[in-house]
Amino acid sequence: MQEIKEKYADRLVVIDHPLVEHKLSVLRDKNTPSNIFREALREIALLEVYEATRTLATSPIDIETPIACAHCQTIKGKEPVIIPILRAGLAMKRDEATHEPYLYYANIPASVAERPVLLVDPMLATGGSLVAAIQAVRERGAKDVTCVVIVAAPEGIARAFEFDPAIRIITAALDEGMNEDAYIVPGLGDAGDRIFNALNA
Repeated sequence: MQEIKEKYADRLVVIDHPLVEHKLSVLRDKNTPSNIFREALREIALLEVYEATRTLATSPIDIETPIACAHCQTIKGKEPVIIPILRAGLAMKRDEATHEPYLYYANIPASVAERPVLLVDPMLATGGSLVAAIQAVRERGAKDVTCVVIVAAPEGIARAFEFDPAIRIITAALDEGMNEDAYIVPGLGDAGDRIFNALNA
């Protein structure tokens, strides 16, 4: 893991923050109920987007408050577009035999060419889904792509950077690796099953 961190130090951010670590422990706990799991996932994602947008360019602006003039900063250019993987933005399925994804629906705004893109996915295991998503937004002209994941395996990080060295990856955790079923170890289990309570259905 340290080798991956060092190799991609300029493009990989593993968040080191007590709030993120606490929420991550909630996600990892197999006894966490689905509603609490979803809430913890949402909270970590918000903290990660905060980190992912740290490098956005800003412009100075003077704003009149009710008291006096304030010298402020606003986002320069167009605001980022957030594209979730496995939700309304990019829908993929995984071939359970090969562990490779196939894209069956892509709803990507035309404005991705002019805006920073945040690709959001809870898990980065093999990297197949993320590579397919990167390819889809690049084909539509995206120039500035940041990938926001909750838990990542070294294999997925390496594959994503080999495919596109210009991306950035923000993750809450860099885990040990994957098992024979391509699940991240120690990971969270199947995030989709836990989000939608499919394990108890």
